[in-house]
Amino acid sequence: MNKFKIFITLLLLAIIFGCEEKPPTMFDGNATIHFLALYNISTDSLNPNYITLQNAKVILSSEYGLQVKQTDANGVFYMTGLPASNYNISVRMPHPEDSKILLTANLKDILISSGQAFFDTLYAKPNSSSGIAINEIYAGGPLNNLFFFYDQYIELYNSSDSVQYVDGFIVMRVSGNNEGKGSGADEDDDNDIDGVTYIFKFPGSPGEKNYPIQPGEFMVLASDAVNHKNSMSTSIDLSNANWEFYNQFSSTDIDNPNVPNLENLRSDRLVDFLINLTADVIVVASGVDTVWLDGIDISTIIDGVEYQSNPTSKQTLDDRVDRGFALSPPKYSGQSMQRREPGEDTNDSSLDWEIIPHPTPGYQK
Repeated sequence: MNKFKIFITLLLLAIIFGCEEKPPTMFDGNATIHFLALYNISTDSLNPNYITLQNAKVILSSEYGLQVKQTDANGVFYMTGLPASNYNISVRMPHPEDSKILLTANLKDILISSGQAFFDTLYAKPNSSSGIAINEIYAGGPLNNLFFFYDQYIELYNSSDSVQYVDGFIVMRVSGNNEGKGSGADEDDDNDIDGVTYIFKFPGSPGEKNYPIQPGEFMVLASDAVNHKNSMSTSIDLSNANWEFYNQFSSTDIDNPNVPNLENLRSDRLVDFLINLTADVIVVASGVDTVWLDGIDISTIIDGVEYQSNPTSKQTLDDRVDRGFALSPPKYSGQSMQRREPGEDTNDSSLDWEIIPHPTPGYQK
């Protein structure tokens, strides 16, 4: 009798769990994307002369993730078997006569339904890099289970062909204003961004020329410019960083005497310059406007990047600074975020940035 009861119990459990709803294992739809990518090399608007973007990089992003492909030798891209979704498409290729110019064609929010085929011709525009850009953000920490993330850094890059200067520049974490439009939004529609949490400044004043960044040079700004491998073997050595965030109002902040400092402009902030591991807004500005209480003027912003862990998150950074956000890696994964091409900024971080396997302070693979 006991064996019979056990059998009935097991049978009921099998029925219950067998009826449990399983997560979907297949995506919806079988969509196709098919386009031709062109660029007009003529300077005469009445007589265009189009060339095809041959073997150009193609970036497809949707709720299902991001794929990097390329056009064929005729500038044609064809891909089928795609899930129905909202797609962002970016095509990019160096200019055939000037590698400093990136040819880009972007389409955003292309809704492709199940079984639908998307056909189009994309016309690229030249995007020349004019100066300094945020090139890499390492925020999530190395592989560890001790919640160690103090090896954070921000990397700048000079993609222009002339010397630039960072005298008086300010670097900000913008994570406030959450009760309003969000971090980095123009809350009062007065042409500034609001929600500055941390604001650190390079020495000097805007317009001075004491702190150069050479053409093609990377500049690493470390939260703490020390060899973090001494604390966590999976971490990195930042003792040779170009600059260090130093909070002069803190009695405990580390200061490497061999590395120059960016100093804190907010005396009410008594901790180091640390950023969120998976979601934040980082902004670099000229320093002409440092009055953070009423927002930083958008006209003074050099570059800004928002990053989020969820591709469906709402962007809050004003779209005059950036029209998208970078996707961040999992925290404590040892991974980092960087621009796909050094310094290349099409003002859409959802397409310009990628996750990389490990941080690359001061260089790019």
